[in-house]
Amino acid sequence: MKILVTGGTGFIGSHTVVELIEAGHEPIIVDNLSNSSDKVLDDIQTITGKKPVFYKADIRDKAALEKIFKENAVDAVIHFAGLKAVGESVQIPLEYYHNNITGTLILCDVMRKAGCKTIVFSSSATVYGMNNAVPFKEDMPTSCTNPYGWTKLMLEQILTDLCVSDPEWSVVLLRYFNPIGAHESGLIGENPSGIPNNLFPYIARVAAGILPCLSVFGNDYDTPDGTGVRDYIHVVDLAQGHLKALDYAVANKGAEAINLGTSRGTSVLELVTAFEKASGVKVNYKIAPRRPGDIASCYADTEKAEKLLGWSAKYGIEDMCRHGWAYMNKKNI
Repeated sequence: MKILVTGGTGFIGSHTVVELIEAGHEPIIVDNLSNSSDKVLDDIQTITGKKPVFYKADIRDKAALEKIFKENAVDAVIHFAGLKAVGESVQIPLEYYHNNITGTLILCDVMRKAGCKTIVFSSSATVYGMNNAVPFKEDMPTSCTNPYGWTKLMLEQILTDLCVSDPEWSVVLLRYFNPIGAHESGLIGENPSGIPNNLFPYIARVAAGILPCLSVFGNDYDTPDGTGVRDYIHVVDLAQGHLKALDYAVANKGAEAINLGTSRGTSVLELVTAFEKASGVKVNYKIAPRRPGDIASCYADTEKAEKLLGWSAKYGIEDMCRHGWAYMNKKNI
């Protein structure tokens, strides 16, 4: 199948493109390169032997999207493109709502007119809010604490409403937990612009001597070591989950929300220790005050993914750290 991958040069997108090519699909990437580089296209080609079709464009550019659909017989869309930093979303909410929601509305409108009504959407575990008990299950109440999370939850509702209005649509809403790691080749991984917003690339940069010290926000949570617990999932497992979700969407109409996680929680200090073991480098850290809006524990119930998609995560935390460190070294980040 020909699959349009929005945000396909980004961290999760690039790994999914690799899996699509290796599964025999033809990915077509659209990305505005706001937080990625087109150099990843060469790395994808080195890994797979094929260079994907690429369009540099913003999904809010309706004419550009219409051109892509006119030039390519797109069968389905995997939609990653969007701004994704929780803290930044609080500072510039209008930009987040405009980019994430307006962009998706334009994308869906162009898809509808092109007769392409199958989409796998990149949602987030942030939609479970502050008040649910772990593990998080898809039928729990949803709520959000920041504009980024609200864009994901609003888009889940919009896409669900779209399926109600037109039964020809097939939508899978993938609620990710915390993707980390890198492709085992060391060629593609997470390389955010500026100071990382996520824990894993921050740890890696402290280990590499790029940043001086990691701030661990809170050590008095109700967790085994007092630090926050999260469900870290290897980015390759996550990418493979998208292919399973794509197969499901092709075979089933309507909207379905599905968690992609490991069903296991790892604390901040456990992740630091695992990274030190994988890298052989001491990671300097200090305890800092809790951040507003952070919850103690967040990990997935993955029964639905196993049942509907036939998917479960295979990699452990040690693999994630080892592959992430190999990427840092190979790319001299």
